[in-house]
Amino acid sequence: MDLDNLSLKELKELQSKVAKAIANFEDRRKREALTALEEKARELGFSFAELTGLAPARKRASPAAKYANPANPSETWSGRGRKPRWFSDAMAAGKSVEELSV
Repeated sequence: MDLDNLSLKELKELQSKVAKAIANFEDRRKREALTALEEKARELGFSFAELTGLAPARKRASPAAKYANPANPSETWSGRGRKPRWFSDAMAAGKSVEELSV
């Protein structure tokens, strides 16, 4: 391929295609290596996740509600993160934290 006879646009297109081909090649090699490692682990009686410590992460349970909106008890807050507007409004209206507790 004679690169000297290509226009700038053609060279940039070629560069883009080469970059994609390199990325695809690397991805393909990684998948092949991972498959080979998984097969070897299976032959030895393990899962790949067991050997690498990459077991699926456990989901955390949602924190329990500590406060409820007196006007709408379905609106709750765990006390974590930003205070909901209804909580701030109730506090400004003179309600106590104990009155809003669940």
